[in-house]
Amino acid sequence: MRIPHIYQAGEITLATEFNLDDDAAGHIGRVLRMKVGEKVSLFNGQGGEYLCELVNVGKKSVTVMPLKFDDKNVESPINIHLGQGISRGDKMDFTIQKSVELGVSEITPIFSQRCGVKLSPERLAKKHLQWQKIAIAAAEQSGRNSITIIHPPVDINDWLKQPSEEIKLTLHPRAEHSIKTIKVPNAGVRFLVGPEGGLTDTEISQTKQQNFVDIRIGPRVLRTETAALTVLSALQLQFGDLAN
Repeated sequence: MRIPHIYQAGEITLATEFNLDDDAAGHIGRVLRMKVGEKVSLFNGQGGEYLCELVNVGKKSVTVMPLKFDDKNVESPINIHLGQGISRGDKMDFTIQKSVELGVSEITPIFSQRCGVKLSPERLAKKHLQWQKIAIAAAEQSGRNSITIIHPPVDINDWLKQPSEEIKLTLHPRAEHSIKTIKVPNAGVRFLVGPEGGLTDTEISQTKQQNFVDIRIGPRVLRTETAALTVLSALQLQFGDLAN
């Protein structure tokens, strides 16, 4: 039976019992309905994972004993920062979930002229929290021991102007470069994916002014959620998990 892999924020010390936070306890007690004596794998996002035994399982609290630390690393050797145009409905949730599974390091949700999503500050804060929880759940499911950072949403102009040593990429079906022709520096990659309505001519011009390089991944125009996952997969194949 597969041992559940669960995120627990904060310090974890071997041979020292402690209570799990509400989210982890609820998942173990109410969702998985685990019992005393069973094992869980906990990670705190600081690297590695801890094999723990359940010593108390109640309706509102769960106590564990850390038994063993495993310095397991399943992270990609390439740092990837996705700037994702905010999409409607559950498409943004899907993109974040699958991008985390594919090893993305950071995601910045981006407001652009055609994103079509308008949120009050209160709803935006709730969305940001929801997206981070989706990233945590995806890390748990995929066995990652690091948490993808979901940055607060920003305007596209602000994101494009952020200083960075990463190579900067945008997608264009008639671009001169492809994934195979670019060289990725040690700092990694940041790439921009427009919203469902695409980027405007002005926004495309702004990417060029900030030294973004157009790349192609085929002659067809992809949906926003397809584009992000296709680029991530191609980058992992060429430079990351599957490069060797």
